[in-house]
Amino acid sequence: MAKIAAERLEEIGRALFVAAGAADEEAALVMRHIVGANLVGHDSHGVIQIPTYIERIKAGHIVPGAPWKIVRESPTTTVIDGHWGFGYVANERAMRLTIEKADTANVAAATVFRQGHIGRLSSYTQMAAKAGMIGLITADSGRSPKAVAPFGGREARLGTNPISIAIPSDLEGPLYLDMATSAAAAGKIALAVARGEAVPDGWVIGADGRPTNDPRQLRQGGALLPLGGPDGGYKGTGLAVMVEILCGLLTGLGFGVEPTGRHNDGCFMAVFKVAAFRPLAEFKRDVGDFIRYLQETPPAEGSSGVLYPGEIEHRREVERRAHGIEVEDQTWYRLRALAEEYGLTDRLGFGDVE
Repeated sequence: MAKIAAERLEEIGRALFVAAGAADEEAALVMRHIVGANLVGHDSHGVIQIPTYIERIKAGHIVPGAPWKIVRESPTTTVIDGHWGFGYVANERAMRLTIEKADTANVAAATVFRQGHIGRLSSYTQMAAKAGMIGLITADSGRSPKAVAPFGGREARLGTNPISIAIPSDLEGPLYLDMATSAAAAGKIALAVARGEAVPDGWVIGADGRPTNDPRQLRQGGALLPLGGPDGGYKGTGLAVMVEILCGLLTGLGFGVEPTGRHNDGCFMAVFKVAAFRPLAEFKRDVGDFIRYLQETPPAEGSSGVLYPGEIEHRREVERRAHGIEVEDQTWYRLRALAEEYGLTDRLGFGDVE
């Protein structure tokens, strides 16, 4: 695998999206989110997604430059139609508005529907944390094809239905939860396929309902298991059901799968202004003290110690900004093929890294 600087990956992706019909500013915003995922080690949501997004643009499933419309609102709530635009664009704008409303009203919430894939959820909750607020987001994939079998079942009926919460603190790195309600994100399965790797036990079942370590079986009639695996998956299923209701039913997207297979992230977000409850500086200090208390726990056998939620991602970002991001050969070849298609091979210097 080649190691590529974050800035170069951003430039490659931006140029490809512009060639595919996106405005320069729009493409730059999308790539900031995409490369941000690579930097923290979530390669499943990174540049591996670029060819998929361009395929969706070609199919009309993502509409560059789509209008962003508020269809219903109050001083504390907003319902937003993304008109099939990039999810990164629609969702970031929705979060900015929700933060603005919470700054005035202390609490605010929004739903967003008819938008493309929104990527790593903590990209948005961290916006709230940086503004001195607690941010919460849940998302589902609307009525696009499903990947997760509910507990007790063997057929995919749910999305990976992730959830993220970010908290302001005085820690060096951001403090946040960002997790799928399935055993793994679907993108991690695609990444394993691209890298020719097996997946761990408890992630995937084949079409026959039997456990498998072959990630290819997910797209051959198999399914992801819910968080908790074969024995504790009722917990993941319960969380996934609640996310589906908040993001699929509250938004009006519905449930199940519609025939076109169009990816359609539904999103529910809420923001809580910390200063409405107690002084922000005191809260941030107490959160940091609490985390440091946890990290003073003697390490278990074979462990290097306790990490706070988001700490490993912070460490990876520091390392990858300094030394580059590994890109698997299959993804690099697909990016180069797109550059050739758009006549950008020389401009983007694809001959420089093999």
